[in-house]
Amino acid sequence: MFKDYNMNQLTLPLDLEIKLQKNDIAFVIHELVESIPNEAFAPFIQHTGCPSYHPRMMLKIILCGYTQSTFSGRRIEDLTKDSVRMMWLAQGYEPSYRTINRFRVHPVMQELIRQCFVQFRCQLVEEKLIDLEAIFIDGTKIEADANKFTFVWKRAIEKYEASLIEKSNRLYEELLQHQIIPAIERESDEQLSISELKEMAEKLEEVVADYTEKIEASTQAEERKALRSARKTPKQLLKQVSEWVTRKEKYARDFEIFGTRNSYSKTDQDATFMRMKDDYMKNGQLKAGYNVQIATEGQYTLAYGVYPNPTDTKTLTPFLDRIETDFFALPKHIVADAGYGSEANYQDILEKRHCEALITYNQFRKEQTKKYKQDPFKTSNWAYDEKTDTYTCPNGQVLTFRYTSKRKDKDGFERTFQVYECENCTGCPFRANCTKAEEGKHRKLAVNVRWAQQKEYVRMKLSEEKAGHLYAQRKTDVEPVFGFLKANLGFTRFSVRGESKVEIETGIALMAVNIRKYVARG
Repeated sequence: MFKDYNMNQLTLPLDLEIKLQKNDIAFVIHELVESIPNEAFAPFIQHTGCPSYHPRMMLKIILCGYTQSTFSGRRIEDLTKDSVRMMWLAQGYEPSYRTINRFRVHPVMQELIRQCFVQFRCQLVEEKLIDLEAIFIDGTKIEADANKFTFVWKRAIEKYEASLIEKSNRLYEELLQHQIIPAIERESDEQLSISELKEMAEKLEEVVADYTEKIEASTQAEERKALRSARKTPKQLLKQVSEWVTRKEKYARDFEIFGTRNSYSKTDQDATFMRMKDDYMKNGQLKAGYNVQIATEGQYTLAYGVYPNPTDTKTLTPFLDRIETDFFALPKHIVADAGYGSEANYQDILEKRHCEALITYNQFRKEQTKKYKQDPFKTSNWAYDEKTDTYTCPNGQVLTFRYTSKRKDKDGFERTFQVYECENCTGCPFRANCTKAEEGKHRKLAVNVRWAQQKEYVRMKLSEEKAGHLYAQRKTDVEPVFGFLKANLGFTRFSVRGESKVEIETGIALMAVNIRKYVARG
């Protein structure tokens, strides 16, 4: 006996909802998107032309596609035709892959994804899945949708531009010296601007045109031959200067694209070349990518940001600004690894935001070792006399305060150092271990008081039981999210180009991870 199976019998279509399990991921996606206020979808309203698909439906099928590790518009279109949950979410509609792709990169999608994170966090709080005591911050690099070999390096452009400036200045001086062209009113003596190079080309063009007129007017063969020979040099120089104008304009565009970065990709100009951990070529090759920053709690991503610079240190302040502006008020504790530990970041969190920074610094672990604490040549172990404001070196010599020094980094952050100098290093038996200063010069010690206080604050905080427990929790809270994203979801490379579009896709992928974890919790 078999169960009844008859392909020729007419059956009425059923509501697809009854084909889904009670805890199906489609229901979570449906409830999440329906919780977004109507105002967020208002920009999609069109009063003319053919009615468009409802943006709630479009957002649901895209989120559902990403939860199933489907990142292609064509494959999402296929799912709306053969997946029960997708057919239910789309309610029978089958938008084309072009429609899906256009909706996915629509500028308003940034606001929709932001609303998803806000509503999802409210749901987590309501269900007491997170306690709002701390956020755990970390970053990862994800490969851009860009050609791996179409790179432009800032250092190379600076080298080429410097060579062009030197050649153009030298040529200009030679032209003046030989009275080929008249003097040009210059903005700077250092280099010729683009407009000045164009003016220089116009002057050479006039010289060439003058020779051409004389050649055409001359009837004597020898004279015409001499004029053509004389015209040859300014004609070649005109070609050279015209080429320099083109190159100068290109270099100006390159520097505008670089901004504060040191490289960019020609196929995705917002992407920067970074060293990736997942190096499939096994040769340490740099690849175009983006630095994705996330803030988590309970292994759920609560906020995210995409940045073109590869170092985490410089992303923390703008990321915290983004969290406060777009997502939620910062909790009491901000937890991150040593990659974020810097004087500027500590100052920003402690003094500006009035939060507790549970963030180590690069030498934190090393400074806790017995070997480091007993090393007499580590300046942090030198005896300091607060009354006389002096340090004592391993040889018993006193270092007295000399002056205050201030230094600015590339971002404009200013550090203040108190500089101390040893009274006499002559004949010191420890000189080779203590200093690299030339013979005859004394050992100097630059002390950053604010940085020393910040490091002491971190050591004190992490020695507390509660703060130490929170910091230890970081590894099991934020780092697994990147594992879920790359290993479980399979999201290892962006499928769109441009920072704004990449940011949208990052939000969709991270929300897909959140939804999958939420459904799998029990």
